[in-house]
Amino acid sequence: MVIPVHDVNPARRTPWVTYALLAANLTVFVFLTPGVSGSLTGEGGLAQLCGLQAFLERYAVVPQELIHHRMPRLVPTGGTGVGPQGPGCVVGPPGYDKVPELSVLTSMFLHGGWLHLLGNLLFLWIFGNNVEDRMGHVRFLLFYLVCGYAAAYGFALLNADSGAPLIGASGAIAGVLGAYLVLYPKARVWVLVPFLIFLPLRLPAWTVLGLWFVLQAVYSSGGGVADAGTVAYAAHVVGFVTGMLIAWPLRPGTPPPPEPRGVLFGRQAR
Repeated sequence: MVIPVHDVNPARRTPWVTYALLAANLTVFVFLTPGVSGSLTGEGGLAQLCGLQAFLERYAVVPQELIHHRMPRLVPTGGTGVGPQGPGCVVGPPGYDKVPELSVLTSMFLHGGWLHLLGNLLFLWIFGNNVEDRMGHVRFLLFYLVCGYAAAYGFALLNADSGAPLIGASGAIAGVLGAYLVLYPKARVWVLVPFLIFLPLRLPAWTVLGLWFVLQAVYSSGGGVADAGTVAYAAHVVGFVTGMLIAWPLRPGTPPPPEPRGVLFGRQAR
């Protein structure tokens, strides 16, 4: 409902881990994920689709594999062929040993498309630097990974028999959002609100992130959205709550954000 573009909350030190995570996600998507070049040129075909399916099957986390260690006998090989129903992707026994627990880590750096990737990177760019500033570089990296693992396991436990790949940094980044809400609830965030045109407003973080969390909770129950099964909203909820819980002990010593100045809702902001 709102698109954050900037927060009025400068960090005291350079967020090297946030920058590294941004670069890693972008690099994996552009240079390692099959089919990205075709998506840019509009020339994607069956070969690229089959390559992508094989790539995700190997490196994405799959709930039934993670919970039950139920590995498939046949997986996409990346090749194409012609069967009784026409051209399709060739399947065969996996030529690799997959560790489901490790696939949680690799899946955090996989994305299903440019909108998925850029949306995640936008939220990490805006909110990650301050959380890293408060936690420190090493603790922030560990925090990010813990939130990602918690989100993946939480979703998998709720969908233990699902064989659909789960990908994306959303669960880990949701943890960052939860931590930011706990640490800087009064920080002002510039957002774009789609109302005929994109209307810029400066809102407190508790409004922006609280609304985001409520929407994820509603969507995770299947309410208010038709394609709830294609987005892991439950992973967002688990990641967000995990981030809040981890960040809560850091709240007492967190310096407040600077007082915003300028026009806010037509009034002079203090």
